[in-house]
Amino acid sequence: MRLWFAPEGIREEGDTPDYRFSLANERTFLAWIRTALALIGGGFAVDQFLPRLTSAVRSGLALALLVAGVLCALRAVNHWVRCERAMRRGEDLPVSRFPVLLSLAVGVVALAMVVVVLFGWEGR
Repeated sequence: MRLWFAPEGIREEGDTPDYRFSLANERTFLAWIRTALALIGGGFAVDQFLPRLTSAVRSGLALALLVAGVLCALRAVNHWVRCERAMRRGEDLPVSRFPVLLSLAVGVVALAMVVVVLFGWEGR
């Protein structure tokens, strides 16, 4: 986590990789951040624009999306550091279960929203 706030420290490890790989790693980081922003925006949209849902359902769906967005943003920086470190050390890039977990979480929220649309859980 130290390298999150002081990324220049990563230069102390190994050899400098081809800059194209570092730039590709940065683009991947930015893609994860865009995904996080989309999830956070979706969470706020569910909370603000679906007032006819019961408060518990609306809050549950919104919180699930918001939490997924926060986790995605944190994972983005962690993955960037781990990949940059592996490239500098000449190691294999790290593998992660996070994409699967994120996909499952988004799938569950989407399925819940399908149920809401089909059965219309309206607040009274």
